Amino acid sequence: MWKLLYASPRIQNVLKVSLQKTSSTLRFCNNGAKNLVTKVPPILKSKPVYNFSLITKISLGLSGAILTKVYLNNNNVLCEAKSTRMAGYKKDEKEASFNWKMFWEYLKPHLLYFLAAITGALVVAILNIQIPQVMGGVINVIAKFTDVKDSEVFMREMKLPAFKLVGMYLAQSFFTFFYIHMLSNIGEKIAYKMKTDLFSAIIRQDIEFFDHHRTGEIINRLTSDIQEFKSSFKQTVSGGLRAATQIVGCAISLVLISPHMTFVTMLCVPTIIAVGTGFGSLLRNTSRKAQAQIEKTTAVADEAVGNIRTVRAFAMEETEKELFDSEAEIAMVLNQKLGFGVGLFQAGTSLFLNGMVLATLYMGGYLLSTNQLSPGEMMAYLMATQTIQRSLAQISLLFGSVIRGAASGSRVFEYINLSAKMNLTGGEIIPYHSLRGDIVFKDVDFAYPSRPEHVVLDKFNLEVPAGKTVAIVGSSGNGKSTVVALLERFYDVKDGSITLDGKDIRTLDPSWLRQRALGLISQEPILFGTTVLENIRYGKPDASDQEVIAAAKMANAHDFISGFPKGYDTLVGERAAALSGGQKQRIAIARALLKKPSVLILDEATSALDTESEKIVQSALDNARMGRTVIVIAHRLSTIQNADVIVVLNKGRVVEMGTHESLKKLKGYYYSLTFDQQNRSPAG
Repeated sequence: MWKLLYASPRIQNVLKVSLQKTSSTLRFCNNGAKNLVTKVPPILKSKPVYNFSLITKISLGLSGAILTKVYLNNNNVLCEAKSTRMAGYKKDEKEASFNWKMFWEYLKPHLLYFLAAITGALVVAILNIQIPQVMGGVINVIAKFTDVKDSEVFMREMKLPAFKLVGMYLAQSFFTFFYIHMLSNIGEKIAYKMKTDLFSAIIRQDIEFFDHHRTGEIINRLTSDIQEFKSSFKQTVSGGLRAATQIVGCAISLVLISPHMTFVTMLCVPTIIAVGTGFGSLLRNTSRKAQAQIEKTTAVADEAVGNIRTVRAFAMEETEKELFDSEAEIAMVLNQKLGFGVGLFQAGTSLFLNGMVLATLYMGGYLLSTNQLSPGEMMAYLMATQTIQRSLAQISLLFGSVIRGAASGSRVFEYINLSAKMNLTGGEIIPYHSLRGDIVFKDVDFAYPSRPEHVVLDKFNLEVPAGKTVAIVGSSGNGKSTVVALLERFYDVKDGSITLDGKDIRTLDPSWLRQRALGLISQEPILFGTTVLENIRYGKPDASDQEVIAAAKMANAHDFISGFPKGYDTLVGERAAALSGGQKQRIAIARALLKKPSVLILDEATSALDTESEKIVQSALDNARMGRTVIVIAHRLSTIQNADVIVVLNKGRVVEMGTHESLKKLKGYYYSLTFDQQNRSPAG
């Protein structure tokens, strides 16, 4: 039987023809880094190399894999595959080192509390060192009265060491509570500061950053990595410091009690340290890979859940599940390897420690039999040995936590240290009374950073006079929406310039430009999961309710909003799924109008609406245009016939410019576009 995993039925049928005569199993995985080999089918044995041209670069649906080649090599069938869904998921395979300097900056404001926590942990450690000594005195008293039956004398001699031991237990409990409480507070404050700094760094990144990084990856660093680092910090400082102190202190106690026993017991310690260091290096690399794979898994889930309506519309639930399962399986395998390594280290440590206990009992019994050791000293030595054993066991348990925490911290610091090419604030501001809205594109060249070889705009020139409406049309992929992205400074031009009232927009304050000068209404407006009122107020956070209502009326949105049971306090829900396209668009128009922009940008604002909704929205847009410079990007030519100037783009250049009537008479690009739309059948 042959079996093909993660492939569409079409690919299975193609391969079945060639594999039906063999009993071997061809396993196909969407992890492009691995090629899985099987025995060659008899049908292919006569050919040294066999390429399946029919299946070269045939997509396997949304499962995220493309089977690029199946060919013979040394009597084996070798399948080459690459991922499509995860192709844009670029990871830096270089291990980011932990930034101790940055960590110190986060720790420094809490240094006094941190030192207090350390002091508490040291006190607990010292008490744990002293307790075996006091316990030894208790044992000596008990051993003394094993033959002498005098309860009165026993109680008198037992009182002092017993009360001393109780006092130590109480002090141990108090200081344990103290340092854990202090470390918990410090850890939470550091995690809060790191999380807010990380979000601040992410939200300020250029749009190019979001083109290269998936949402799931970013969210994973904000949540899982911060949590992992916080947990590791608290566990490492509290457990690690206490354990290390106890090991050193108890080791000194062991030497004082019996140098001979200590020498024999400690012979194996250097070996354990060397082995632990080697394991640490290996497991850090595995941990980094596992966390990167978890990001991939999160990204797949985020896309599927975020686009659930698309998934449901195409009945792709099983395919999305397969993709998620495959990515989750890789993460599982990596974490299993990590767990195997940590478990192996802990098992070896446990074996060593148990061996230490056995050796202690054996040698202690011998020294006791030769009167070189008292029963109390034997008990104190055994308790000190067990304290060291528990401390070493705790360190071994912290081993994996430290590795994961350091990896998580380095990934968080990596994003925090990212600097955007474009500042969000700073630059010149054109006074409101002198802001006209003259826009000029001069010899603009541009290619998206993610596709630098593909030039979108080539020597693009355009003048948009203040107060005029300029429409930009053309077939898809010719740079219409790119004009909007450049004007909003989502990206900067490669060559050339864009000016607003004679000033290069690169010299203007970007936040002012977007908050005050420009108002963007896109094809698919995104609303937040809050009330209608707050969604509109997003355009101007300090706007009054009356200003919001006035903007809604101008956008023809007031009537339908008032019809909601809660009016403007109605929650729109996630992605505003409960609203129609026309309603969402009019709320978006009201949001843009609220800030009273001098330049209004309409990027396919009505293309996704039905005819009736388009008329209502178009009426709202006509109201919004009055007294403003307007740039309209449109496919539907019926929406831009009344524009003052129509610009036709082709391959990133202006090929025609004029009014609707004048362009039709030219019978060029614009005429072809209008002819295509007028003659397109409803079914088409």
